[in-house]
Amino acid sequence: MTKIKICGLRRTRDALYANELKPDYIGFVFAPDRKRYITPEAALELKNILKPDIKSVGVFVNESPDTVKKIARSGVMDLIQLHGVESEEYIKALKQAFPEKPVIKAFRIDGEESVNRALKSSADFILLDNGIGGTGKAFDWSLIKNADRPFFLAGGLTADNIEEAVKKYKPFAVDISSGVESDGVKDFEKMKSFINAVKNCSL
Repeated sequence: MTKIKICGLRRTRDALYANELKPDYIGFVFAPDRKRYITPEAALELKNILKPDIKSVGVFVNESPDTVKKIARSGVMDLIQLHGVESEEYIKALKQAFPEKPVIKAFRIDGEESVNRALKSSADFILLDNGIGGTGKAFDWSLIKNADRPFFLAGGLTADNIEEAVKKYKPFAVDISSGVESDGVKDFEKMKSFINAVKNCSL
């Protein structure tokens, strides 16, 4: 069964939506220059609302390791996602500091070289995306047809194209943010449609 991550939760109602719809993961964006940014304090309040079987992912973009570690120690996240140009040394240091928190490293896929770089990452999971996150556009999925390790697929996913993504490319998980929003906020019906579509084509 393909797992589901809904990224960019910011409001109490977003957490309540997640509790009802039960994605496997939700994401908190801790990058201050991103429009879905949430403070660690506000995220912790939402984390405390979430059902315990929904794993929270803290998303960082070129953040200082000390800041990541400080936020990770607060208990706000179960996994750490890196969406910048973080080095292998950076990834390995986080894995050593938090062996209980898997690290997801995001990669912008724009050709075979970027795919090969992603596949060699020491992160626990790789996330394959179109850009820096939240672009709402898909990359050329044919580039990942031979991916030989578990990956999160992101970028331009919708309830309409998810069947092709899941059945043809078999991602470990799919990750969506803007695709389940209306006017910049999470939309319950869009979340429901997407999650149901993933579950239906994963059977």
